[in-house]
Order: sequence, then C-alpha cells, then structure tokens
Amino acid sequence: MAIDPELARKRLSERRAELEALSKLSREARATVALDQQSVGRLSRMDAMQQQAMAEAQERARKRDLVRIEQAERRIREDEYGYCLDCGEAIPDGRLAIDPMAERCVKCA
Repeated sequence: MAIDPELARKRLSERRAELEALSKLSREARATVALDQQSVGRLSRMDAMQQQAMAEAQERARKRDLVRIEQAERRIREDEYGYCLDCGEAIPDGRLAIDPMAERCVKCA
C-alpha cells in the first residue's frame, strides 16, 4: 500500500463527518410535504415535492458513501487498502486522494 494508512483514515473520517453533517442539515428538506391546499398553492407544493425527492436522492447517495467508507476502513485494517479489488494492482495515490473510498483502479472501474 503506497498511501499512508493514517492519512487514509483521516480522510475517511473527515468525509464521514461531512456526510453526517449534510444529512442533519437536509433532514427538514426530506420531511413529508403537507397537502393542505389552504396554506400552500399547487405550484409551491409541486416545487416542495420536487425538492423533497432531490433531498431523498442525495440522502441515499450519502448512505452509499458511508457504506463505502466502512468498506475502505475494513480494507485498511486488513492491509488491503489501495489495491484494486478486481486486478490486485495498486490504485494510484492521486485516485485515492480524490476518492479515498476507491475500490478499483481506473482500468477496472
């Protein structure tokens, strides 16, 4: 493994904190849209429903990334971090710097 495991852990921890903070901030946007037509017009309600759907999609992506972080931390513990799951070659440091959760080299991705 070319990349320092402690640096990788730090990057993964920072990314986890960022994802968890974003999840807390978007909780209100994911809340159920009220169907009370007296307080919200039809277009406003449609806009709110669209925003809710986008917030839910972003939350699903954040949850996928949290799973990827856990998998990367497991690979660090097992001294498998930084190696492609498919071909076994080292994943370039530049790729891991951009995406510390990367499981595959560019060729196999």
